[in-house]
Amino acid sequence: MLKIQSISKHFGGVKALNELDLEVEEGEIYGVIGPNGSGKSTLVNVICGIFLPTEGDVIFEGQILSENPTHQRLKKGIARTFQNIRLFPNLTVWQNLWVARNSVEDIKTESSFYRWFGKSSIVKKEIEKMLEFSNLGNRADELASSLAFGEQRRLELARALATKPRLLLLDEPAAGMNKDEIRDLDGRIRSMQLQGITIILIEHVMELVMGVTDRIAVLNFGSKIAEGNPQEIQNNDAVQEAYLGYSEDD
Repeated sequence: MLKIQSISKHFGGVKALNELDLEVEEGEIYGVIGPNGSGKSTLVNVICGIFLPTEGDVIFEGQILSENPTHQRLKKGIARTFQNIRLFPNLTVWQNLWVARNSVEDIKTESSFYRWFGKSSIVKKEIEKMLEFSNLGNRADELASSLAFGEQRRLELARALATKPRLLLLDEPAAGMNKDEIRDLDGRIRSMQLQGITIILIEHVMELVMGVTDRIAVLNFGSKIAEGNPQEIQNNDAVQEAYLGYSEDD
């Protein structure tokens, strides 16, 4: 589904990504881990189009996207969440989802009136599903800013799902969560996979990554140092050295 082909991203003399190759299969949960500064968030930003690569190509479903802006990638089915919650705080929960759902409509073929009103019944049902998924049905008319932290995390995830993605990039979704919230997130990620959504999970919470992913890539200084299933990654000497500063052979 997604191929990262020899991607490099330089910021001046800093090589945030260095000739990185990754391939994500349709329907899998693909984890990306690594120490702070290893290039994980840069990778997400390159995939969704916030950053254009210095070199290399992003290929999604056989199409090269390296020059496509973010909104075009969203229409092709690539959505994301952010490390730092980026909701519209002065809009209600419902309105946050409504804006997200309508953001992928084709304005060239449909008038603004039809987009916002003609499909209201269809969109309403879709949003109700997102509210049910996020367990926020009873907060639908409240401002996003009034939600508790965990509820805001769920809303951000639901907002991404409202765009009907085929590929969803989760950038540290467990940041700031307690154990119960992380357990709940694990279940939601598995549920999305069952719905046919391919997921790239960037995360520092190893309990979540090792429990929910099918395969994992490990980055260090912008390069891939290991790739495999969770058990293989846990036993990899290069990974232990990158995280702990030593390997079992030392």
